[in-house]
This record gives sequence, structure tokens and C-alpha cells, in this order.
Amino acid sequence: MNSAQPLGSVIEGSLTGGLEVRLHPDISVEDMRVGKFLVVHGLRSRFFCMLTDVALGTANDRIIASPPNWEDTFLREVLAGSGTYGTINLSPMLMFTPEADESLSLSNGKSANGFVPSATGLASFQPQTSTTMELLPVKTIPSHFSQVYEASVDDFRRVFGWEDDPQRRNFSIGKPLDMDVPVCIDLNRFVERSNGVFGKSGTGKSFLTRLLLAGVIRKNAAVNLIFDMHSEYGWEAVAEGKNVSTVKGLKQLFPGKVEVYTLDPESTKRRGVRDAQELYLSYEQVEVEDIKLCSRDLGLSDAALDNANILYSEFGKSWIVQLLNMTNEEIEMFCDEKRGHKGSIMGLQRKLLRMDSLKYMRGVCPQNYISKIVQSLEAGKNVVIEFGSQSNMLSYMLVTNMITRRIHAHYVKKADTFLQSKNPCDRPTPLMITIEEAHRFLDPGVVQSTIFGTIARELRKYFVTLLVVDQRPSGIDNEVMSQIGTRITALLNDDKDIDAIFTGVSGAGGLRSVLAKLDSKQQALILGHAVPMPVVVKTRPYDATFYAEIGDPAWEEKPDAEVFAAAELAKADLGF
Repeated sequence: MNSAQPLGSVIEGSLTGGLEVRLHPDISVEDMRVGKFLVVHGLRSRFFCMLTDVALGTANDRIIASPPNWEDTFLREVLAGSGTYGTINLSPMLMFTPEADESLSLSNGKSANGFVPSATGLASFQPQTSTTMELLPVKTIPSHFSQVYEASVDDFRRVFGWEDDPQRRNFSIGKPLDMDVPVCIDLNRFVERSNGVFGKSGTGKSFLTRLLLAGVIRKNAAVNLIFDMHSEYGWEAVAEGKNVSTVKGLKQLFPGKVEVYTLDPESTKRRGVRDAQELYLSYEQVEVEDIKLCSRDLGLSDAALDNANILYSEFGKSWIVQLLNMTNEEIEMFCDEKRGHKGSIMGLQRKLLRMDSLKYMRGVCPQNYISKIVQSLEAGKNVVIEFGSQSNMLSYMLVTNMITRRIHAHYVKKADTFLQSKNPCDRPTPLMITIEEAHRFLDPGVVQSTIFGTIARELRKYFVTLLVVDQRPSGIDNEVMSQIGTRITALLNDDKDIDAIFTGVSGAGGLRSVLAKLDSKQQALILGHAVPMPVVVKTRPYDATFYAEIGDPAWEEKPDAEVFAAAELAKADLGF
């Protein structure tokens, strides 16, 4: 299809309801796909729009009452365009308006926007590439019979920019469904707010998340802490396609920028992960707040948690060790002295014995592994925590909560220091924490008392944000969803989940139909803080081409001079 050929005319519409466009007779309705981008040329502005619906229309009800026989191709062709026609619905997203003063815009009968008045009173559009166009939110609509065109490469560049823009940290996330032009997200804006990757099971959420994380690492937009529940991000993961069995992990793409910590060293070693560091946690590091988030998985009642607070007040950090070693007689004596409830404490003891089966739990650790993770993050290293065989929900929630609470507290102190000193050297590097099964951490029943709800509500106050990955966005608290800055959503079928995606989004009516029509693989709707407008993309393939474009070569593949220089720099940093 010729991009300079008008596709149709605006026949009616409103700012809130969108535009209805009647297609010209020579334009097939079958070429119009939901999610396609079109540009309406108004008298003073151009309107960048998304196609949200396609319909058929007739000029006379008699045609519907007595349709032509399917073999009568001649009559069908006679009716096409006059008696029968196609219509599309457009949702205007942005306006291109000339920056020049319109009072000085007329020269030789042509306006600054490139419109030439005609004898009929309507204007024909002749684009002028020299005119500087300003990008604005849509606050009006084009007039009747304005012509509609396919969006051009220049239109996309004006809206989404290019990946090599030196002024912005742009990252190409994919391409429009029917064009070979990159759609970029602004990573500086992306890491300013908490974000979400959503989609039903099997739609490629993990691949999409890995793609985003690779972009953030490549562009140094933030440092990442990734809680890798199913061991998919750090090292090799199983590919979804049939031609390739595995795909590279972040450690393989960025060997000098990513560190892997593991809760299951044996599993990690079997997978061939290089330079993985062991991670252990001690009972002394577990506070009541840490088990409160896991209360459903442990089967703890509110009374048990109340008695846990009594134990913590009495024994401090050693409260779990003391509890597990108590006899029934000692529990009874404790309850008599401290006004505890014997049944609740005995039940708490039984439930916490489950933690003895966790490979990574120790009575006492030889070192503080959480402090090691903090040191890695402060050194600019991206940290992936692999769970291996310890990927049950109890382990995932316990470990994620324990580590996140302490790292967040560390960042709060650093942010306060920076706000007091105003010294750029004290400014913390933005931290993005990636969690899966996010609805377990952010559902309405627990969100007010968890660190994850706190981080989501704080926006970027302490330089810490979340990247939540979930297949059930309806399970996430509405207040938290309204704070999610950028939402990258693959196919969802459940109406409640679709409604949740558009929490706090104005004018979402047309976008609902767009989301429901996505393919089940490699397509996503992106909307929010990091993009100037909602956009449907065919996501960038995570393949050998992507590795070459974005990854760092492994040390053994680098020139000797570069390896030696890096080694000398590391020595200097350590004071040798």
C-alpha cells in the first residue's frame, strides 16, 4: 500500500470517543488491522492515531435486507464504495503542531503546516520537511473529511525517537505490527517509576523481561537486583522456539556487569553457571516482618504472629533458634512469665520447623551475604539471585522479602545522606528490583504491610523501584497498579486482568479491544511513563542477532590489551 495514498475521510467523532473514518472505495477493509498506526491531516495539525476497531457499513438498509448472491461479483463490485463500505475507529494519541508563529505562516498561499487552500474551501496537504513540528497531547480533533494516511517512518521517529539518540537512553523494544521501524522506550523515564510486565502463561513474559533487563544494563540506566525464581535470567534458559534449545542469560551477555548468587549451589553447578557465589541466610536475620509476608504459606494465624512479637521482644535476633529448641515445659513457663499463649507458640514452633528443610538456612552464617549483595550493587554490578530447587513459594517470598527490606533500608540511609549533602558523589545509583508472581507480594490483603507496597508507593523517592512480572494483574492492589509507571502487556483473556491493566488510565476504552486482539506470542501493548503514547509492538527477537547488538564479549573473546587494561583498573580500585 502506498503510504502517500489517503485511506479514508473522517466523518464523525469526539475527543473522548475517538474518530470514525470511512475508507475510500479502493482501500480494502482487510488491510486495516487493530493496533495499526495512522495519521490524520487536519487543517492546522496532524494527529497520530491508533486503529482500535474495524467495521462494515451500508448506505441503505435494503442492501442488507436483500444482499447480492455470493457468485454475483459484478453487483458486489458496483456496490463497493458507494452502497457498501468499510469504516475504522481511531483513537488520537498525539498532535504534531508547527512551532512557528501561525501569523507568519502564510507564504505564497501555503501555510506553515504545508496545507494549500483549494477552491472548494478544503485544504490539501503537501508536507514540508523543513517545518519544525511540536509534539503535544491531544486536546482537539480534526475537522470533517480530514484525510487519513498510514504513519511514515518519520512520524515514528518524531514520536518514539531512535535508539542511537545521544540525548536520551532509548532502547528498541520492538517494531510496529506492519512497519520495519524501531519503537523505543526511554530508559531514563522507565527506571524513574515502578513498572510491570504482564501476560497470561505462555506469552513470553520471561523473554520480554530479559529483553528489558538487557537494555537497562546495556544503557547503564540502573543497577538491577533480580530474584530469579525459575533460573531464567542469570544463565542459559530453555528457548520457546523449535530451532534453538537454549538462549543466553544476562551473565553470558554481560560477563563483567552481572553477578549470580545462588541458594542451591549444586543445581547451579550442574547448569554450568560460571563464577556463581553461594548465598546463605541465618535464623538470626529473620525478623517477624519477614515471616509475616509468608504467613499464608506457613499457615500462621494472627495469634501466632502476635506471640512471635513477644518472643522477639524477649530473645531478640535469636528468637527463632530459642523457640525451636524449647521443650513443652519451657514454652509453658515462658507463657506464664510473659503472658504468651501456649497453643499459639507451640503451633508457631511446629510451623517454623519447616524452615529447617530449606538448604540455604543456617543457625549462624560465617559472613553477612546480604551485605555482599549490597557491596556488589554499590559497585555497579547487576545481581541475579537463583533459587534452583528452592523455588517453592515459601522460599521465594521469604528470601525476597528479607533481602529487599534490608537493601531498601540501606538505600533510604544513602538517599538521606545525599539530600543532606547535595553532593553528586553521594547520589545513589537507581536500583530496580525484579520480582515474579508479584500478586503474592502486592495483593490487597498484605500490600499495606510489605516492603514491596512501600516501594511502589514511594515512586523514586529513595532511588528504588520495582519491575513486577505477573500473569494475574487483577490480584495486585489497585492503588499499587495506579503507581505502575510503564505497563508492558502481552495477551490477557480474563476481563478482570484486562481491567486491572487500565487502572488509572484515561480513555482506555479502545485500548481494551486492542489488548484482547494480540497474538499469543511476541506481541505486547506498551503504555505509560516511558513511552509518549500507547503502542502495540512485535517484540524484538531475543536471538543471536540481539546478542551481537547488545551484549559484551566474554573475557576470552576480548583483545589481550583490553583484558590487561581492565585488570590494572581493578587493581587501582582496590588500592594496589
